[in-house]
Amino acid sequence: MKTKSLEIVKRQQLKEKPSAGVPFGTTFTDHMFIMEYEEGIGWHDARITPYSPLTLDPAAMIFHYGQTIFEGLKAYRTEDDRILLFRPEKNFERLNLSGERLSIPPVDEEGVLEYLKTLIELEKDWVPSTPGHSLYIRPFIIATEPNLAVSPSKTYRMMILLSPVGPYFPGGLKPVTIHVEQEFTRAVKGGTGMAKTAGNYSSGYQAQAGAKKTGNADVLWLDGIEKRYIEEVGSMNIFFKINGEVVTPALSGSILKGVTRMSIIEVLNCWGIPVTERRIAIDELHDLYEKGQVEEAFGTGTAAVISPVGELNWGDKKMVFNDHNIGELSQKLYDTITGIQTGRRPDDFNWTVEVK
Repeated sequence: MKTKSLEIVKRQQLKEKPSAGVPFGTTFTDHMFIMEYEEGIGWHDARITPYSPLTLDPAAMIFHYGQTIFEGLKAYRTEDDRILLFRPEKNFERLNLSGERLSIPPVDEEGVLEYLKTLIELEKDWVPSTPGHSLYIRPFIIATEPNLAVSPSKTYRMMILLSPVGPYFPGGLKPVTIHVEQEFTRAVKGGTGMAKTAGNYSSGYQAQAGAKKTGNADVLWLDGIEKRYIEEVGSMNIFFKINGEVVTPALSGSILKGVTRMSIIEVLNCWGIPVTERRIAIDELHDLYEKGQVEEAFGTGTAAVISPVGELNWGDKKMVFNDHNIGELSQKLYDTITGIQTGRRPDDFNWTVEVK
């Protein structure tokens, strides 16, 4: 897969660029990337075309068996007008990891990254310069073979969409209130929890709606077997600072391997702050909280980077952290990661990739 085979068809009339504060995922750039796969041929026909609706056969297997994977990353404009990606190679590495679980053929990670750079270069005027804003990037693959047989598709389509977005917390970083979910299950070991696939998200809607009815922003998922061990919060990884040590659930096969999660752990190691990946039970966390040993809680993910947790509601038990204020470590981690992403801080980890 070489970028020299990339066909580019430009849009004749460009869209008007949006003002600041666009809702997440509602506005899209002028162009998109598309690539096809056919068994026996491999990935081919890579192209950048004007953004437009798709035409798919009603029997396309994506509609019937949900064979699809996706990723999410961002491009940032620096104060000196450069465009940076944050660890994009990890996203395409994870895309293939998800693809393996969903029986989707792998893409050439380096080649697809080059295609993405070309797409962003074409759409560079869409990368916001307003502080806190960025260009969200959504690569995804769908099964396209028109066939109702219950088996992996023989054809696929990969696409990359670009969408300018505002800050996750428009009013600033604010701790959220979370409901500990005890009825519904997000994933189980051996399932698809470690893959970034559509069903993992839509299956959580009912629990999330129930949480919001009781005044909670989202849910904390427990393991699907014992309903005891902490896994993720909403669509983010979760961390707790306990007695000066940072603890996060170990990747057990039902937890997504977050790029932000990985970066947080590496930063903590660099700072000499103890960080442990292990199983942590909700009752253990509550016992530690009762003893005054839980100092901070926060979620991590592409959209928010850091989402401080101000309160956990577990049945009739309530755990309040820092009087609903942002913890010192949470704030420091947020400032560090976002500083690297936007070029405001030195990238000592060599995480950013410039689009030239």
